[in-house]
Amino acid sequence: MKTTHMHIPDDKAMRAFGARLAALSPARLWIYLQGDLGAGKSTLARGFIQARGYQGPVKSPTYTLVEPYQATEGIIYHLDLYRLSHPEELEFIGIREFFSTDAICLVEWPDKGAGLLPEPDLRIHIDHLAQGRDVSIDALSDSGIDIINRL
Repeated sequence: MKTTHMHIPDDKAMRAFGARLAALSPARLWIYLQGDLGAGKSTLARGFIQARGYQGPVKSPTYTLVEPYQATEGIIYHLDLYRLSHPEELEFIGIREFFSTDAICLVEWPDKGAGLLPEPDLRIHIDHLAQGRDVSIDALSDSGIDIINRL
């Protein structure tokens, strides 16, 4: 495992950070986004998805659990598990199909899917500060380590 930290001063910088991650990411990757409500998880995801070539609006999938985005650089699944009552509910959205798909999966509130979700390539924890955000990135795979090395 490899870890790095950074300070993100505002929403614009968070979207830019998401775009930078997108530029470094292979076509198949699992990224866990952790942090309190309002920390910037969806803002990071928005920057990531748009940087991969998706032209439409990017909304948080809080009520739908998952939003698929067909970007010019492949498919991205944005999952928000905040409202998940039990991990087995992921079976209803066909979570196991995501495991064998060449896709990027951005997962907010991954702890709600514990036991059914695979280990991530990157785990990003965002702490909301009075001035900006503190971001900690853990690389848990070779792909994740490669991304951190090129950040």
